[in-house]
Amino acid sequence: MKIEAPSLSALPGIRHAFFTRQGGVSSGIYGALNGGLGSGDDPAAVLENRAIMARALGLKPECLLACWQVHSPDVVVATTPWGREDAPKADAIVTKVPGLGAAISMADCGPVLFADPQARVVAAAHSGWRGAFGGVLEATVAQMEAQGAERQNIRAVIGPLIRQPSYEVNDEFCARFLAEDTAFARFFAQAEKPGHALFDLPGFIALRLEQAKVGHIEDLGLDTYTNPDLFYSYRRMTHRGEADYGRLIAAITLTE
Repeated sequence: MKIEAPSLSALPGIRHAFFTRQGGVSSGIYGALNGGLGSGDDPAAVLENRAIMARALGLKPECLLACWQVHSPDVVVATTPWGREDAPKADAIVTKVPGLGAAISMADCGPVLFADPQARVVAAAHSGWRGAFGGVLEATVAQMEAQGAERQNIRAVIGPLIRQPSYEVNDEFCARFLAEDTAFARFFAQAEKPGHALFDLPGFIALRLEQAKVGHIEDLGLDTYTNPDLFYSYRRMTHRGEADYGRLIAAITLTE
């Protein structure tokens, strides 16, 4: 049901999980642990799935917090629980409050979990290409720092996301990156289709984390697109012509 990163599992007082699609109550194309309230799944099933995830982290269901994700560089600091109707529009959550879980949802985009075990500050960031390009990772680190963290003490983990062999993009996409920095060419490989390339999203995320001077970076090396038994994938859904897709959840929390 969940995957843990060795670099975070070794830390006392911190729990985390990159949840797979296994172990929930949803059925059909959403089977089984769909955490996406924005999907077409039965909302009651999604809420039960989120409660299952919360319990796996030792949290009350109402304390597993997620934003309305908008592919932005915006970060919020969680100090108290919020309801779905009050969820802020942002793509990363930072907290230093034990018993609150910082959670993000995804289905190909990059989930990144952060922890400074000395300062006891944790965070979760939703980093697709727009977020990574726009600065959500740097903004998350900066907000952690504002809460008392130190960059060299932060551990960051890149979870399951779409990998380069599965991530075909067009020339316009490439040009956007190269206009920013020609050195970004190293994140693109030639695709079989003319006018297209394969984009290395986790490599680009890792670079941005390195440039933000994060102390330790771990990449789990898992591909959402090529592992349908474990992960939902937006791109796989479109290629299969399916009507919708579930969302994966990654979360981190401080224990009391």
